Amino acid sequence: MTHRKARREFLKQTTLAGVGYWVAGGAARAAEGRSANDRIRIACIGVGGKGSSDTDNAGEVGDIVALCDCDEDRLGKKAEKFPEAKKYFDFRKMFDELGKSIDAVTVSTPDHTHAVASMMALRSGKHVYCQKPLTHSVYEARLLRETAAKMKVATQMGNQGTANDGLRTAVEVVQSGAIGPVREVHVWTNRPIWPQAPDVMARPTETPPVPENLHWDEFLGPAPYRPYSPAYHPFKWRGWWDFGTGALGDMACHTCNMPYMALKLGAPSSVVAEAGDLNPETCPSWAKVTYNFPARGDLPACKLFWYEGREGGQSNKTGKRMLPPEDLLAKVLKPGEEVAKSASILVGDKGILYSSSDYGGSYRLTPESDFAGYKPPEPWLPRHSNEGKKDNDLNMKQEWAAAMRGGPPAMSNFDYSGPLTEMVLLGNVAIRVGKPIQWDAANLKALGCPEADQYINPPLRNGWTL
Repeated sequence: MTHRKARREFLKQTTLAGVGYWVAGGAARAAEGRSANDRIRIACIGVGGKGSSDTDNAGEVGDIVALCDCDEDRLGKKAEKFPEAKKYFDFRKMFDELGKSIDAVTVSTPDHTHAVASMMALRSGKHVYCQKPLTHSVYEARLLRETAAKMKVATQMGNQGTANDGLRTAVEVVQSGAIGPVREVHVWTNRPIWPQAPDVMARPTETPPVPENLHWDEFLGPAPYRPYSPAYHPFKWRGWWDFGTGALGDMACHTCNMPYMALKLGAPSSVVAEAGDLNPETCPSWAKVTYNFPARGDLPACKLFWYEGREGGQSNKTGKRMLPPEDLLAKVLKPGEEVAKSASILVGDKGILYSSSDYGGSYRLTPESDFAGYKPPEPWLPRHSNEGKKDNDLNMKQEWAAAMRGGPPAMSNFDYSGPLTEMVLLGNVAIRVGKPIQWDAANLKALGCPEADQYINPPLRNGWTL
């Protein structure tokens, strides 16, 4: 596409009118939006781990009026910074008591609780910032997207690379046609870096007492009941299917983000996965997932290959890394250059874009001789003006706050991040069923594969439903 057509189509499809909005500080607020002097009252659900920085950054754009975490130690530590915020262990009680005193909510819990907490906020008319992956299941991602649109609230998913100017430049480079039509994408990660197969493939048999600081029922939330074990909390939950979404859920909303946006990939027509050490409890030791996307307007059909983990090792720290074909890597790596831990390659008819960044924030065009003197197109996506500081996390919160005040939607709003999350998590469905999936996106159905339904829309525990 030409530069002008690419710009026109992007703005039409994403409704990101007002290119200079963040640069200008949000001067063009809609009449019905909050005034510049209004303080946004924010409740933060999950305030340890990634939730700690999410809470701190939310405090830069509003007032923290409530903190919620099932771990009293983490809750107490964050309360030292925000002493006036009310403390809760159960977000359901928080909404019951403070519903009218809250404008917006951040959700930074383990994956399995994202949808329940976010849905409660959405249905109460609250603006929502939710960490990636947006949800634990494909169905939940669709429901959150639809509910947010119905409630007309400002939303943002926390794949912070979306606020990176480098990612936005890479999107513009691809959409301007610099590397030609793209028919093949390769994305990989060094995850998992937490216990899962082959290290752990069954539930622990020991049942130690629940630590005094931990509210175990609130940690379980919508997950099926099981006894407490230190094998789950903190952080180690990522590799357990009932709580986490493995390497795909952890990283693909970051690393697939740039190609997904640049190529307007939408929903795949089919997905097939290969994986090692499959078991019903933990994510695999390695996987290769192939997503097939149909043609989209004047964009050709495209395959996206995802690689995770290590094959043939005795633990998830040993064995051969799952990576793209060596001949493709040889085309993008300089002599002596090591393969990046997480990266993406977009193979176009006229060249290749290689990003060695988790977030797609930096890139290189190859063959370099063909792109000598190349300059990116004139920017058409919004850029941030923060005096040279590149704090993507804070930028994400600022975009979200600007949207609350009547500005354009944040770039990873649920209309965008919902479909991205659906695509990502469909890879986990393919891994678990162990057979190719023909995908009916409109009806959220794996055609001819009824066994996939339990993974597309798993049941939730009573008291924690949507």
